[in-house]
Amino acid sequence: MGKINREDMLELTRRMTLKRNCFDRIAGAYMDEEGFVDGTFNKHFQRLSAKDQKINLDIAKAVPFSETNVELQEYVFGEEDRKPGSIWQLLMALRECGLKNDAMLDVFYEEFGDRYHAGGSYAVYFFHGSYDVPLKASDKESLWESEEVYQFLVCAVCPVNGDYEPGKPECGFLFPAFKDRSSDTERIDAYAADGDSRRAEDLRKILFRKS
Repeated sequence: MGKINREDMLELTRRMTLKRNCFDRIAGAYMDEEGFVDGTFNKHFQRLSAKDQKINLDIAKAVPFSETNVELQEYVFGEEDRKPGSIWQLLMALRECGLKNDAMLDVFYEEFGDRYHAGGSYAVYFFHGSYDVPLKASDKESLWESEEVYQFLVCAVCPVNGDYEPGKPECGFLFPAFKDRSSDTERIDAYAADGDSRRAEDLRKILFRKS
């Protein structure tokens, strides 16, 4: 387990506002308390109303904006964790397609529902974003040139009521990890609200599933 730089996370969250939105797509599933899918959605983020964009930006932002190295922990995908059929391979493919493959998303929802113990109805939200990481001069001022384009996924899991209104995210992750202002596809930043050990353990079992 490595350490997450708080400044890296704050740099990302500054792109998660209505004026500086980094997301182009949102997808998700509503799950019943037994982990079965009640319904799914997949939309272009900019086609949401301003109100819905704000609601969903707040959900996504909760993951990187959480308390680093307490609620948000960095984990490494070892060689075994990156084999064909792994969750890592699925996440890489979802990032590559920008969440536009519903069949792959369904695989993730099914896997998640099998292993997550929610205790009630919940929703799995996925966001696809990209960020042109600017070069920084020696005085740490940003230059206009882009160093790389960081493409990433944010997943947030929220309890929902009967009208599918989401509560505060319980857990989730940022993939790939944003480390030293760059993409690290062998790491993931996993979130559990209030450092909840049970939620964190459920998430680890899903992300590092053994075939």
